[in-house]
Formats: sequence, C-alpha cells, structure tokens
Amino acid sequence: MQSSNSKQLVVDASVAGAAGGEGATALVSINCTEFLLIFWDKCLHHVVMTPELYKEWDEHQSDFAARWLASMISTGRYCEVESSENQVLWTKIEDAAEQENQIPVMRKDFHLLEAARISDQTIISLEKRVRRHFAYAAQHVDEIQNIVWVNPKKEKEEPLVWLQNGAPPEDHRRLRAWRIV
Repeated sequence: MQSSNSKQLVVDASVAGAAGGEGATALVSINCTEFLLIFWDKCLHHVVMTPELYKEWDEHQSDFAARWLASMISTGRYCEVESSENQVLWTKIEDAAEQENQIPVMRKDFHLLEAARISDQTIISLEKRVRRHFAYAAQHVDEIQNIVWVNPKKEKEEPLVWLQNGAPPEDHRRLRAWRIV
C-alpha cells in the first residue's frame, strides 16, 4: 500500500549500474549510492518498473543496486507497471526531434517516459543526452511536458534535498522547462 506522502518514481538502469555501494570512490557512484540510500532509508517512495526496465536493471545493476531493489520488493515499495507502447505518442516525439540522429537515442529510453506517464511522472536518470532530446521534443509534445527528470549525478540540481523534501514536481525540473543547451 502506498502512503499519501510517497511517490512512484521511475529509476533508470543507469543509476543502478553506477551505484557502487558504501565503498564507492567515483563521484557518480557515490552520488547514486547516496540517492538510493536516502530513497530507501528516509523516504516512503516506491520504485516503478516496467518489464523492459526491470530487464535493463538485471543486466546493468551493481551488487549494491541489486540488494537495494530486492529490499524495495520485499517491503512492498516496488510497483511493476505494464506499459503498452503508445505509438501515437512515439510518432509525435519522433516528429518533434531536432535532428534525425536523436531518434534512436530517444527510442531506447521511450519506455521511461511511458512508465513515468502512468505513475507520478518522475524519472531518475543519469542520461543527460536523452533528457536534452526529450526536453526539446517536449516543446512540441504536450503529453511529456510535465515529466520531471532528476539526475542524481548533478549536485547543482540538489537531487538529495529534492528527494528528502518529498520529490515535488518542481517546474524547473519538468521537461518543458529544462534548458536546452
């Protein structure tokens, strides 16, 4: 059962692969580990997975992330959602691409958007390039404008503070508002 203070957040496999645990030394690994530890220990949030995302986690997760996910599942803070591919939405995104070479990059992570759209519209991912592409598309595709995208590696985004504050859908984190550079 989900608490009224909890959110359903889509956590990309990029985070699972980077989170090295408490012995991590690389900055990205430390940041992802801290993010998942706070997610687990201090928040009531649920992790959202599609079968495709679960498969990606299984292929790329660190040992630490595997234990983290197992604890989320065992405590009922795991939400598996079925996402049937929305071809109409995909066509809109594809048509909105700034350049043709961006389409395969967005296609690979389209399932993240679909999972976010049927949960609390929030993606946690290290993938900055695809975030930029989706942000550009969001200028033309209403259905993805309100998706929140948070990168645990970007300290200036204050992802840990955001998470501890309840993962609010702040406007500056939405795809429609994200600066495209």
